[in-house]
Formats: sequence, structure tokens, C-alpha cells
Amino acid sequence: MEPRPQPRNNSRSYLLAALLILAALNVLLLYFYYQERQDNKTKDATIAAKTEEVLIAKTQLDSISTQLDAKIAEIQKLGGSVDSLMKIKAQLEIDKKELRNVSAFDSKKYNRKIKDYQNLLAQKDEEIARLKEENGILTVRNDSLTNENSTLKTERQSLSDSVMSVSAKNQELAEKVTIAAALRAEAVTINSVNAKGKESDGGTYKSKKLDKIHVSVLLAPNGLAKKDEKELYIRVLDPSGAVISDMATGSGEFTYNNQGMIYTAKQRFTFDNTRQRLDFFYGRGGQRFNEGKYNIEVYCEGFRIGEGEFTVN
Repeated sequence: MEPRPQPRNNSRSYLLAALLILAALNVLLLYFYYQERQDNKTKDATIAAKTEEVLIAKTQLDSISTQLDAKIAEIQKLGGSVDSLMKIKAQLEIDKKELRNVSAFDSKKYNRKIKDYQNLLAQKDEEIARLKEENGILTVRNDSLTNENSTLKTERQSLSDSVMSVSAKNQELAEKVTIAAALRAEAVTINSVNAKGKESDGGTYKSKKLDKIHVSVLLAPNGLAKKDEKELYIRVLDPSGAVISDMATGSGEFTYNNQGMIYTAKQRFTFDNTRQRLDFFYGRGGQRFNEGKYNIEVYCEGFRIGEGEFTVN
């Protein structure tokens, strides 16, 4: 018997079926590809729209932040409290940072926040207007107080000037009284004393016969001078102008015209306004008086009250 051709027909059927399946798969893949492209376009459009909304919100928040800084500065200048505004400023910065997450952006939420911030700025405008009005009143009051203070300062300065004038006059009067009350040496005489105690007068003395000098100070009467204990100083100046002194024999320092001065000798006495005579005997401990002119200066209570001179040859 001859073989039948059925197996070839079956192969063709299988091949055709496979081709149909492949075609169907290609159609399905094209559908999925097209569908994915459409989805991506939709997502891109959504992201672009949300990004634009985020940029708008960020611009509005930046503008609000700038206005808020200006309000804070103005309220501080007017003396108002900005504690609540500083907290709002901090929250605003947080809201601006959260905008970086575009996927989590909620336009309705941010629109509400922006509206609240704008309402707050409007309220602060009213507060600033009120503070300006209050400060205007305070400025008027301060101007009035400034004028009163200026008047008081002028009056006080005038009074101070008057007091200083009176004080200066009193000081001048006190100085005049002090000067008037100062003692005065009516006469200052210097005698020579030799080694035997014999005195010579005349004002010119031999060096070899001069062992000591006797300085006699006659005080003039003065009813304004206080009758109390005083100190009288004498300074003996040699021909070169140097003060003759010896701390071992009673010399020392006193103050005259706010300066320290060396004295040759001093004597404490009680003034009784009876034309008192004070005597000083001063020797140089065996040392001779050099030839030349000597000057004597007499001081008491800060005044130079007399002078005298003698010559050694």
C-alpha cells in the first residue's frame, strides 16, 4: 500500500499556528509598549504641573519671608514685641524646606498656609499703624519733656553759674581775708656774734670775727591775725644763692606755694599781737662764713613776711 501524505499537512498546520501565536504576541507587545508610553506621558505631565505649582508656592513663600523680615524690623524699631513673629518666621523656613520634596507636595495645603501668612501680614500692618500712632503721641510728649528738661538745664546752669560766681567771690574774699590776716615782719635785723658772745651791728662784718649770726624778727601788730600757735621759718642764703642748712642743728623742709623748700631754722611761738620779737642765733659749727652778701628770708603760715641782708668781708 502507498503511504498517506497526512504528516506533512500536520507540520504545516503547526507552523501556521506558531506564526499566528507569534503575530498575536507581537500585537500584544505593541499594545503594552504603547500603553506604557501613554502612562509615562501622563506621569511626566503630572510631574511638570506639580513642579510648576511648587515653584509658584516657593516664589510666594519667598515674597512672604521678605515682607515678614521687614515687618519684624519695623515693629522692633517702634518698640513692639516680635516674639510671635520670630516663631512664624521659623515655621515659614520649615515650609520652604519641605518644598524640596516635590512628590509629597500638596497644593491645597500650601495654598491654605500662604493665605494664612498673607492674613498675618495684613494684621501686622494694622499693628504697625497703631504703634506709629502711639509713638507719635510719645514723640510729642518726649518733645515736651525735652523742652522742659532743656529749660530746667538752662535754669540749673544759670543757678550753677550763680553759685560758682558767689563761690568765686567768697574764695576771693577768703583769700583777701587770709592775706590781710597774714603776719608781717616790721623789721629784720642781723647782728654778728663773735666766739665770746659779743654782738656787733651795722650789717657788714669781718669773717674772722663772725662766729654766729643773730637774726631778730619784729612782728607788726595785726588785729585780723589769729592769736594761736604758729611757726616762723628763716632761710639764710649764701652769696651763691644756696640755702645754708644743717639737718643736725634743726634745719628741715616746709611748703611754700605748693612746693617744698629748705629752711635754715624755725621757731614755734604763740602770736599775741603785741609787737613780738623773735630771735634766732645760728652758727655753722666752727665753719666760717664766706665773704660776700647774704640774704635772709622770713616765712610764716605760707607767706613770705619779711627779708633782710648782711655782708661778710
